Order: sequence, then C-alpha cells, then structure tokens
Amino acid sequence: MRRLPTPAAVVLALTAAAAHAQSLTNTGTPLTVEAGAVLVVPGALDNQAGATLTTGGTVQVGGDFRNAGTVVPASGKVVFAGTADQTLTPGGATLAKVEVRNTGPAGNNRVLLPTDLTVSQQLILTSGLLRTDPAATLLLPDGATLSGETTGRYVQGNLRVERANVSGSTPIDFDNSLTLSPNGNALGTVRVTRTAGLQTAGVSFDTNPANAAQKSIDRVWTVTADQAPTAAVEAPLSWLADDDNSLTFGQGQTYRVPGASAAWQALSSPANGAARSLTASTGSLGRFTVSTASAPLPVELRSFTAERRGADGLLRWATASEKNNDRFEVESSADGRTFRRIATVLGAGSSTQRHDYALPDPNLARYAADLVYYRLRQVDRDGTAAYSPVRTVQVPAETGFAAQAYPQPFVNELTLLVRTGEDGPVVVLAYDAVGRLLFTHRAALAAGTNTVPLPQAAALPTGAYMLSITQQRYHRTLKIIRE
Repeated sequence: MRRLPTPAAVVLALTAAAAHAQSLTNTGTPLTVEAGAVLVVPGALDNQAGATLTTGGTVQVGGDFRNAGTVVPASGKVVFAGTADQTLTPGGATLAKVEVRNTGPAGNNRVLLPTDLTVSQQLILTSGLLRTDPAATLLLPDGATLSGETTGRYVQGNLRVERANVSGSTPIDFDNSLTLSPNGNALGTVRVTRTAGLQTAGVSFDTNPANAAQKSIDRVWTVTADQAPTAAVEAPLSWLADDDNSLTFGQGQTYRVPGASAAWQALSSPANGAARSLTASTGSLGRFTVSTASAPLPVELRSFTAERRGADGLLRWATASEKNNDRFEVESSADGRTFRRIATVLGAGSSTQRHDYALPDPNLARYAADLVYYRLRQVDRDGTAAYSPVRTVQVPAETGFAAQAYPQPFVNELTLLVRTGEDGPVVVLAYDAVGRLLFTHRAALAAGTNTVPLPQAAALPTGAYMLSITQQRYHRTLKIIRE
C-alpha cells in the first residue's frame, strides 16, 4: 500500500516525454492520501479497475478524474483546479467533499459530470461551473451542503438535495435556490431537484405550445416528499441572471404542475420579480418554475408520453382541442440538445374534440445513447410553430459498438457519444474531404456509454469532414459538418 503521510504535500510533475507525463494512473496499488496530506496531480487522475484511492486528505486534479475502481471518500476533498473543461467520471463512487476551482475562460471552465454522483458532505464552488449531463444527477444527501453559487458560477443541469424529517414551522434551506416552509406539515424526507442552465425546452425550462416566445426562466424545481402536505406550504424560489432566459421581470409569476402531462397552474398573485426571487404558496408539491405575468405557461396538450416497447419506442399524445393545426413534427435527440425530425403527423385542423395520436420509433439502439429525448413541434397552417415538453425513453442495454457525433452541424464544441461493450482505448482520426489527416484524439473507454469531447474540432474551418473511430476490433466512420 502506498500512503501519503500527514503533514505532507506531494506534487506529481513527471518529466518523462510521455503523452501523460503529468498524469497519474493507479493500476491496482492501494493509494491513501491521509488527513492533512495533499496530492497534486497537474494532469488527469485515472483510478483503474481493481485500484483503490482513499481520500482522507486533499486530492487536487488539473485534468480529468476517471474512476473505474474504488474510491474511499473518508472525509477528504477532491479539488478540480484545471484551466480548461474537466470531466469527472465517478464510476459509481461517492465523494465526501468536492471543490470546483477551475480558472479557465468562460465557457471552458466547467467540471463536466456525465453520470450520477453523490457528494456526501460538501460541494464548494470557488471558480468555474459544474455541469451535469441532461440524464445525470448530482445528489447532496441530508446533511450535505453547497456553497459559492453566484452569477457565472453555479451548478448547471440536475442538482438534487435531500432533507430528512421536514416538519414544524422552521424554513428549510435546500441550498439549491429553494427554501421550504413546512408550515406545520410533517413531510418526512423531502427531495428537491433543480434543473437549470441547460437551455433545453421541456427540460430546464418550459414554453407555451401556443406561443414559443412565452417561456419560463431556465430553472425548474421538482419537489417530492414522503408525505403529501395537508396544508399550504411556502417555497421561496430564486435564480441567477444566467438563467433569466431573455425575460425581464417587473411582475413575475410562479407556476406549478402536479405531473408530467398536466397543465401549468399559476400560483398566488403576480409580484415584483426584479430581485430574482418569488415565493410559491401551494397546497401540493410537484414541479415549479417562474415566468413573467405577461408570458403565461398553460400547456395545451392534454398529454404527451414516451415509453419503450421491446427494442422500440412508442410516443402517444392527445389534444383537448385544436385551432388551425396543420401538423406535428416529431423530433428526437440522443443528448437532449440537438434534435432532428423523425416523422410528421397531420393535425386535425380546427376541432373542439379530443384527438389521440401515436407514433412508433423503431430500433432505439441506433441512437448509441442510454436515453432518447423526444419533443413535438406543433405547426399551424400559417407556419407558426411551438414545442411540447421533452419526454425520454430508456434504451435497452446491448453489447457491441456504436458512435454518434453531436451537435450536428456544430459551431465550436463537438462531442462523441460512444457505446461499447468493452473497456479499452479509442482512437479518433479526423480527415478532410481529400483524405488528409487533420488531428488524432485518444481517450479511454469503459464498457457502457462514454462521452468523448473533441476540442481539436474547434479549430476546423467551415466544411465537411470524416471521423474514423476505432476501439480494438470495433470501427465506425462518421461524417461531421462545421458551420
């Protein structure tokens, strides 16, 4: 066993001319950072399968943090102190304390979380942002705290905070911009999931299908409890300027929706939202958001669901009434950001009767993703269009190899989504239209779905290119377009 004693400070700055000269790969030796000790890794830290990392002191990482082994959280802290985007792949591990101290430029100063992570004690934001994948959740269980959120520095994506034994009259701060006053209710454990900053309609904000310009802020809170309230509770909601979603607030309005297919309901009376804080008073829990009083959010769809049927997906939706409805354009996405049309379904025109629609989506495995996202684009006869909320379907797990590049076309950022049945390195080669090699990118893959950013693509001129993707015996070729 290798131990870093206390007090100690260890800086790994290897001088060998290897590709990962400033990185640390733990291939199986138990590595313990004891309380008071500091391990500084300027590059990536890769804790491989069979290896154990015990974080009793501080582990500071300048690159990616990848875990496929065991991390013993003890009471230590993992500090992300890079100068560009860093990826945290927890591999199912729990971390006791996490500090985001990324000093990269805006837009390239994030800690990216592709899968679920539990931080059991403390999350500290000193500089930079933490951004979850749309399908991933950062969990702070009861007793864990979050500090440091401010404009330009907060948790984007899904942040869930739990508080146990919520009862009485004392307000409970969930550290994710929602405070709950139980007002005498005995609610048991309350879970508040804040989805923010993803700029995705139906995920981090909602729109009015009748008018896409009418929308909420880029924050939605989903509140659940062991016991439903028997009397009204109050929930002050606050947000940052980052999530104004182009709205300006004189008179603001809080909204609640009790379920995925129900309509948004206005709560209380409009109030001054200039301070970016409004209080929702409600007798029921559910999903909450904020809009302006002049941009309401009633959802006209009666229902919209997506489910898996074997290897396929099945979409169903219903309207209570329609006016000048020409068609529904059904769109899908493998990442929740870039959508493409997969079918067009004619509408009923103008009708006051209920209409039901259904559409199958065969072979979900072709998306090379764990989740597939769906939305409806409803188009009137005059060309006016509006979007539905987004629904998701879990893709059945399968072995084999698949790859997808997104977004397409791309402007600056390009990412690969790779599904594989085996651990092992992947090599990505980028070629121009005449076959000249432009760049090579290597990354480690774990069995399952992997997110592989390609920062070199940002330097490509406008045009079409080919990506050659090889992992051991697997190979795929993709066409990409830079706008």
